[in-house]
This record gives sequence, structure tokens and C-alpha cells, in this order.
Amino acid sequence: MKMWSGRFREPLDPLFDHWQRSIKFDRALLVEEVLASKAHSLALLQAGTLTAGEQQQIAEALDAIVERFQPQGGGHKPQSMDSVDAEDIHHFVELMLVEQVGELGLKLHTGRSRNEQIATDLRLYIRFRSSGIIANLAAWAQQLVLQAKRAGSAVMPSYTHLQRAEPVLVAHWLLAYVEMIQRDISRLEDCVARLNYCPLGSGAIAGATLALDRTIAARELAFTAPTANSMDATSDRDFVLEYLHVLTLIGIHASRFAEEMTLFATAEFGFIDLPEAFSTGSSAMPQKKNPDLTELIRAKVGRISGAAQTVTLTLKGLPLAYNKDMQETQEPVFAATSTAHIMVYLLAKFTRALSFRTERMRMACESGYLNAMAAATYLVYKGMPFRTAHERIGAAVRLGLEEECELSELTLDQLQAIAPEFQQDFYAAITLEATLDCHDVIGGTARARVAEALAATELRIKTLVDTYGEVVFEEDPVHAGA
Repeated sequence: MKMWSGRFREPLDPLFDHWQRSIKFDRALLVEEVLASKAHSLALLQAGTLTAGEQQQIAEALDAIVERFQPQGGGHKPQSMDSVDAEDIHHFVELMLVEQVGELGLKLHTGRSRNEQIATDLRLYIRFRSSGIIANLAAWAQQLVLQAKRAGSAVMPSYTHLQRAEPVLVAHWLLAYVEMIQRDISRLEDCVARLNYCPLGSGAIAGATLALDRTIAARELAFTAPTANSMDATSDRDFVLEYLHVLTLIGIHASRFAEEMTLFATAEFGFIDLPEAFSTGSSAMPQKKNPDLTELIRAKVGRISGAAQTVTLTLKGLPLAYNKDMQETQEPVFAATSTAHIMVYLLAKFTRALSFRTERMRMACESGYLNAMAAATYLVYKGMPFRTAHERIGAAVRLGLEEECELSELTLDQLQAIAPEFQQDFYAAITLEATLDCHDVIGGTARARVAEALAATELRIKTLVDTYGEVVFEEDPVHAGA
């Protein structure tokens, strides 16, 4: 029997009935639905709708439903949900509850609507999954920090327009990605803080018809407070869209890292050795080792961004309050969550296994006039305006190209013919180490500055790892939202 069948006399068209059901994907919300239902039962207890014994009986039956149908680990094989003729996860839980406790199970829906239930379930889902993704991000950041520590004083070219620009410490480059990850974590935390209000008690649109104490459910589910407006609470999916946009940014940052790994693993760069555990070969060319993980990461971002676009187009122009269109916001959330979760989890393992060819990186820094900026700065310290210094060093580079030599190989006489400010100390000012250390500002690649940044970053990431715990990869596709 449908949860709404009393007013209807004709059965649904069979194809439409199958098409409009959400149980095939919102089963991913089983745990959240049970938690919200238990919290609602406590509010019904306080309102006098349930006795203490009835509330306990319902709560125990709800726990049994999770144990029966949800993977628990330790070899436990859950029962399939497919054998139950349910319309959605709310209907499923009610049917299973009635199966266990009889008509008492029908009391649980007193004072609530599926509109508020799904709004609550999705908030809980995103809150829970955000913690897992943050744990994955922190683990990836930790591996980047460890690689930065191992890199020590190793140097590499930095690039603008994909052209060699200036030398930087390898650690400095790796820490750039840690900065992106920290912003991603803060965005997820901000998103969770904004969504952390409880819709239970909002009814279908105008608020519950029972005098429920809404703070009970909010407190039980660790929400900050009840939502302030029932119409907004049941129709709000801003938090879904915000979450998907945050996942998109995470994907973009992962993709930028993956692109550099793909480039740096080529023979043309030769900066890294691809870990074999995350690479495959060619069926035709025996010598090949292909960067499949990094290439797939670049492609997977499209799925996450597409999920955000799907929800954007679903929500635009919807009148208040709940509309069935909102059912279409769920699958994108589950799919994007699963994609981001697996992607970042694998990136942490991939990063740990990376091996850098630091000698090749250093050699790439020692040719191509990467010390030209430091050379211009030398002239600035001699009192020359920067624009003039820029032009003089450009002339020195042109001479070096003609002579097929680096700036450090030009004679002092050649240099002084370009600008009399050049002195013998110029050569010490453009060594690789001096070129690094002239960037002696907060956030610069000077060796002392990077050492300070690395120490501070390591502490921040350790705090995140301690806060969010160890990463445990959830392999069950339903629970992971695949």
C-alpha cells in the first residue's frame, strides 16, 4: 500500500510507478533515515503521542532494520532491499517497522511529512560524508607534506604559460597543493556549518500539526538548532548545490595535480617515476607505462561538475515549497560523493608512492636563464629602476643566446658593456641558491621561508588528521553512494 493511497481509486500506470520511485537510489540514506526517525520518536514521546515503552520498542526495531540491511563489516552480509515493494526509503523503513512492531509502527509518521524527512536525511548524509572526505583530504595533504620534507633542498623549475620561469624548492611546489587542500577542507566545514539546522517538525510545508518540541530532534541529531522557517526548510537545497560546488573545486585541484604528474612523468620532463601500482601498460607497445590514475582523475572531475550543473538546472525557477523535481537532486549527490571519496583516497596512496628525479629537476633549473629575475633584482639593489634593470638583463640574455652560454658564463667586461653597475659580486647573486633565497618574503621560495612554512603546515595538517581520524575506505557501493 502506498503511503498516500487513501484518496486514490485507480492504480498507477505500472511503468510510471516504476519510473517515479526513488528507492533504487535513496536506499543510500537508510542510516540517516533511521537516525532521523529515532530522533522524531523522542519528540513524539515528549508530546505524549508515544509512551516510553512504545518509543523504546520503535527505536530498537529501527536499529534492527539497519543491522539487517546495512553492511556492518566483519563479514556481515546484509539482506537485499530489493525484495521489499517500497516507493522510497521512507516507505521502506515504515514497511520494515510495521513488519516488526505491527500497527505501532504506523504511529511514527504522526506529525511529520516525507518533505521534511528527505530534507533532514540529505543534510545528515552530506554532514557525515563531508567528514569522510575531509579525512581523505587531510591524508592526501599529509602525504604531500611528507614528500616535501623528504625533498629537503631539492629544486625544480616553476612554470608560467608552461614555460620555465624561476627555480623553486620542490617542497614549495608541493606545499602549493596543500594550500588548495586546506581551502577545500575549510569550504566543506563552512558548508556543513550552514546546513547544520534540523528540518524535522516543519511538516509538509507549514509546520507540524502537533505541538512538537523541535529542539529535541535537533539536539539528538547534533544539529545547531531547528530551522527557522518551515517553507524554506522543506524546499531548501542550497546546501546540496553548495556541497557539489565544493566537491567540484576539490576535483579541479586534484585534476591540476594529476595533470602535472602526467606531464612530469613524460620522457620530455622526466621529473617523476610513476608508481607501478597506479599505472598500466599497453597491449601493443611493451615498453609503455601509462599514467592511468592521473588521467582518470582529470576525467572524473567532469562527473562532479556535471552533478552540480544538474542540481542547478533542477532548482532554478522552482516555486515554494517542495516539488517532486527535488527528487532529482539526490542521485547527483550520491554519485559525486562516491567519485570524490575514491579519487582523493587514491591520491593519498599515489602521492605516498611517488619518486622524484631530483637530479633531473636540478639540471632543468641550471639552464634557460631561470636566474634572470634574480639578476634584475641585483641591478635594482645597485640603484637601477626595475624597468631599466629588466631591459638590461633582457639584453644580457640576448647576448647569452648569441654566445650560447648562461648569464653566469658571460664575462664581466661583456656585462659592463651592457650596464656599468655589474660588478664581480653579480656572479654570487645569481647562483641557484641565491636565486632561491632572493625570494625572502612570506610565502616565497627562499629556503628559510619554506622551512618555516613546512613546519607550520605540518602542524596544521596533523591537527586535521587528529580531528577527523584515520581514513577508512567504505567499499560498499550503496553506503558510499555509488
